[in-house]
Amino acid sequence: MITGNKGEWSEVYTLFKLLGDKQLFLGNKEIEKLEGVVYPILRILRTENKSDFEYSIKDEIILISGEEEVLKIKISEFKEKADFLLKKIKENKERTFSIPQIEEFMRSINCMSLKAGSTSKTDITIVVHDQRTNQQPTLGFSIKSQLGSPSTLLNAGKTTNFIFKISNTTLSKLEIEEINSISSRSKIMDRINAVLKLNGQFDFIKTEKQIFSNNLILIDSRLPEILSQIVYDFYSSKKSSIIDLVEEAKTKNPLKFDVSSEHNFYEYKIKRFLTDVALGMMPSKVWTGQYDATGGYLIVKENGDVLCYHIYNRNEFENYLFNNTKLDTASSSRHDFGTVYKEKGELYFKLNLQIRFLK
Repeated sequence: MITGNKGEWSEVYTLFKLLGDKQLFLGNKEIEKLEGVVYPILRILRTENKSDFEYSIKDEIILISGEEEVLKIKISEFKEKADFLLKKIKENKERTFSIPQIEEFMRSINCMSLKAGSTSKTDITIVVHDQRTNQQPTLGFSIKSQLGSPSTLLNAGKTTNFIFKISNTTLSKLEIEEINSISSRSKIMDRINAVLKLNGQFDFIKTEKQIFSNNLILIDSRLPEILSQIVYDFYSSKKSSIIDLVEEAKTKNPLKFDVSSEHNFYEYKIKRFLTDVALGMMPSKVWTGQYDATGGYLIVKENGDVLCYHIYNRNEFENYLFNNTKLDTASSSRHDFGTVYKEKGELYFKLNLQIRFLK
């Protein structure tokens, strides 16, 4: 029996939906279709059990294994199965579930698992016809679904901790214990405020892991400092969306950029960062700047539409990420942040960066 969560079932839905539609629709920053811009789909490539398969779109869908045609299926059948699958995904209330009625069809088209075999951020590989260049590029897309709970763009880990030094105050052992014992719903904000009330100030020192710092510097040399401000503002205010936090950073201008001509330094640099995260940068691995998801993102909307954000259309892609993400609080105990601690006589405090999509 094949079981999975809504996000995983959305990958199979995307396969069926695109084969039924025969084209990719582009989206804008509001996650609506861009009128009049489509990419005809020629083939969808998939790896299952170390074998490569190809769904070739002609008048019918032709499944090819190796060089051989294995079977032909009517396009209308993919449309029907996509509609049925969407209904089942939306109806289901379980964390993971099976859809037996769809399994037989999946097996008949050599789709044996929910996730295509991949070690990168690519969930689906599509050959499109680019009418502007008359090229037929093979593009890898990462799939993000709005059918389940909002997915993360950047996962939390000790790798995404930012270390701040607490200066301008001395705290006794008892005061540190009292601050760290605050366990309200907004405990990290309240602990920060407790330090501030004792005249403490937070100064960013470094990220916990050097690889993450170097990755950020590769994207932009000032990025560690910019993100530290955004992370600090998130935990010390009620702002959480990337748009609001970047606006706050722009207003404070902690890096003292020359904004006399109204350059959007913070917005531009954060958009670059979000794009690199979306297309391959991971905090724990050395980032070379080579994109994994060479096409961009496919978004499965609540109504079943699948919209494409393509790195050819970089502005739309960056605006989508910028307008549809927020910071989120991960488990402070698991990722070891949010407490005052002492090291070599100095006081420190860690804050964690996790980025999630808005619903």
